Amino acid sequence: MRTIRGPLLGGLTLAASATLLLSAPTAGADQATLRDAGPDRPLIGTAAWGQRDLIDYDRKNPTTYQQLIGAQFDSITPENDMKWAEIHPEEGVYDFSGADAVMEFAKRNGQQVRGHTLLWHSQNPAWVTEASATWTCDEARAVLKDHITTVVGRYRNKIYEWDVANEIYQDTWDVGGVRLRTNSNPFLEACADDPEALIGDAFRWAHKADPKARLFLNDYNAEGINEKTDAYYGLAKRLLADGVPLHGFGAQAHLSLQYDYDNGLEANLERFAKLGLKVAITEADVRIPEVEGREPTDEEVAEHTNRHVKLLKACLDNEACTSFTVWGFNDAYSWVPQTFAREGWATLMTADGQLKPAFYAMVDTLEDAVTPRLPKACDKKPELRPCSFALPTPAGRANR
Repeated sequence: MRTIRGPLLGGLTLAASATLLLSAPTAGADQATLRDAGPDRPLIGTAAWGQRDLIDYDRKNPTTYQQLIGAQFDSITPENDMKWAEIHPEEGVYDFSGADAVMEFAKRNGQQVRGHTLLWHSQNPAWVTEASATWTCDEARAVLKDHITTVVGRYRNKIYEWDVANEIYQDTWDVGGVRLRTNSNPFLEACADDPEALIGDAFRWAHKADPKARLFLNDYNAEGINEKTDAYYGLAKRLLADGVPLHGFGAQAHLSLQYDYDNGLEANLERFAKLGLKVAITEADVRIPEVEGREPTDEEVAEHTNRHVKLLKACLDNEACTSFTVWGFNDAYSWVPQTFAREGWATLMTADGQLKPAFYAMVDTLEDAVTPRLPKACDKKPELRPCSFALPTPAGRANR
């Protein structure tokens, strides 16, 4: 049932995708896992909110949700727990309870943690918003340095990648077009005379606090080659030329079926890789518009599946791609309905616990990356030369 092939990328015909969804096992069933299906690279991850879902984790009596993310993923990104509002709620006060819950859960389940995020215009606590109204650049730098040094230092040698600078560029549709967010990011605004210097120092402070962690730029609408990713590409080259310890570029990949898929993803990842950077898909989900109060159509299910597979294949096909992270695993926990009116069905599992066709297609894609499938002609003529070679023993995940 799991391996369904057809003319669409990802191997699902429209009819097959609907049938698979209806017959999909629920959370407790014995299933192949994303973390064990593929090669060592990339790590397969999910976002999880430690304060909400992991704070009372009991390995002997886990919730169904905890069982799932422990079994399915190599990597966890704290969805909110390391953002400023959660981890630094008051001046001089840090709350590590949610982040520590993520770290402990990952440790107990043999997972790695991807840190998110250190410099962002959103989800800042009230004290930052209020104080930044009168900050000088030196004052903003001191606050940011203390935060980065404290947070990154606490998890030194325990986090493999950090989104240091997140969504620091506006979009084409924003007032002023694509430019650094010097009017909405309180730190960049205070240092608007030379915001790139502050960005570079943020990376330097993070690197000093944890020299082993890979440090990333990260943004949405950053999948293809466009004005925004051109700006990031130019910034990356300037930072690298200045000796800044920049190690990677992350494309969030929050997609919606109301927009065309950007087929420039592979080329975009490759140009950053050619700079010597690692790349990653950091927050993948595929939302369906106007889905509130109804089931998605067969066509929407198939396209939801195909886009997940396209994103995953782009990462698998680029040797510099270190991680592929979905932004939540179950629709009941997804950020999408609260953020995008009447959009939803964005993750790999329905709210009532059914695995979607996208999950199975991703497992198949990961398995194909380890053990190539034999040509169909081999079913009738196994003596053909392409059918007789010895497949290598899958390495990596099966031996963990």
